[in-house]
Amino acid sequence: MSKKSISNAMSLTVSEINRLYTQTEFGTQRKNGTKISVKPFVKWVGGKGQLLPHIRGAYPKDLGVTVTKYAEPFVGGGAVFFDVLSRFELEEVYISDINAELINTYTVIRDTCDSLLDLLSEMEDAYLPQSPESRKELFYEKRDRYNYLKSHGLRGTNGYASSKSVEMAALFIFLNKTCFNGLYRVNKMGLFNVPSGSYKKPTICDERNLKNTSAVLHSVTIACCDYMLSENFVDENTFVYFDPPYRPITITSNFTSYTAAEFDDGAHIQLAEYAYRLDKKHAKILMSNSDPKNNDPLDNFFDNLYTGMHIRRVAANRMINCNGESRGEIRELLISNYSEDSYE
Repeated sequence: MSKKSISNAMSLTVSEINRLYTQTEFGTQRKNGTKISVKPFVKWVGGKGQLLPHIRGAYPKDLGVTVTKYAEPFVGGGAVFFDVLSRFELEEVYISDINAELINTYTVIRDTCDSLLDLLSEMEDAYLPQSPESRKELFYEKRDRYNYLKSHGLRGTNGYASSKSVEMAALFIFLNKTCFNGLYRVNKMGLFNVPSGSYKKPTICDERNLKNTSAVLHSVTIACCDYMLSENFVDENTFVYFDPPYRPITITSNFTSYTAAEFDDGAHIQLAEYAYRLDKKHAKILMSNSDPKNNDPLDNFFDNLYTGMHIRRVAANRMINCNGESRGEIRELLISNYSEDSYE
């Protein structure tokens, strides 16, 4: 990948940063005993926080030893990404997503965190004291501003103009923390259309976590691009985790779209072809997805697609449903090109 297609990494290597810390649960710890916790800075539908124990158990056992690189081409909220960074000493780390506003937010947190905190603090101070009706009014004002910036072409080839990148990142986090269920959904025109939420006291400016996240991201390569552009980064020393948009379990469950483009069965087939291409490079590959057999025991879509790879079915909780009674236990898939003997 050309240098123009990615955000430039900072001078320190991930390995140099990680040497400053000892490992701890979902975060890092300084050698002097001062804990630095790091967690996803946004709520993200499909986020892997509740599935993380199963995913942790499927990490390659040589991660951080002979496998010294990590790539996550559908980074989303980054639950697995932050967990991997907190637990293993790595030489190089690459994350990407096609959601330009999400990637802009990662980049702003890494490069200009103080300016972001200033804006978020202003937004929090303006929002929290208001009545529910005034909060709604403010929410829709911010949503309109966000969509205005999106629709008026204020992005250059390398992302948002510097004068607008911080504002976009602040709006992205504000809307995520105050919208209904923390969803990120856009219409066919690419405009954010999630309604206002009703939280009593949302944390809009999480200063400690954002500063810690900025430190963790310091030498991570962050790209806004198609997942296939990760190929030049991946080699035999790389662990690649794929968390693509899930195949809907039912027709009615497919109600969110994170970009204007859809990820249909054809896209899943194309992703499988790419995964096999990386397998030929001897990279370690782990992928999560929904299990079609939750709805139809005869649906062998992924079993047929990943013949020859290892497929585990693990328990998870249904998180995308406005009816709490429908959030029952389901199965999800963990697909890898290495055996359980190679798990952490």
